[in-house]
Amino acid sequence: MSTTNTSGRRKTAVARIYLKEGNGTITVNGKDHKEYFPTLPLQYIVNQSFEVSELTGRYDVNVNVAGGGVKGQAEAVRLAIAKAIVELDADKKSALRAKGLVTRDMRMVERKKPGRKKARKKFQFSKR
Repeated sequence: MSTTNTSGRRKTAVARIYLKEGNGTITVNGKDHKEYFPTLPLQYIVNQSFEVSELTGRYDVNVNVAGGGVKGQAEAVRLAIAKAIVELDADKKSALRAKGLVTRDMRMVERKKPGRKKARKKFQFSKR
């Protein structure tokens, strides 16, 4: 039984997953994914790659995720699972790509500039 190892990133979150055949358990940082991601939308994001490719309950996933917030971490896990599914079965790629699950979302927070309060906020200008 072989293990597929991939990674996914979103904002500053990085997820490394190990996918192998099993009964569908997803473990995130040593906890069940329903405990680590307590809300239903986050659980849906994590399972979305399996649902689109119709492989729900066929693979066990062990995830190490770090950085970012819970939403970014969930989306990083989703990307990593999608990449692992494509690595196992290339025929599933078109269905995953149609839902936008194979593409890395590279939007990041813009850095704060020196002398300003935030990234784009400027001082008030008034002409008298």
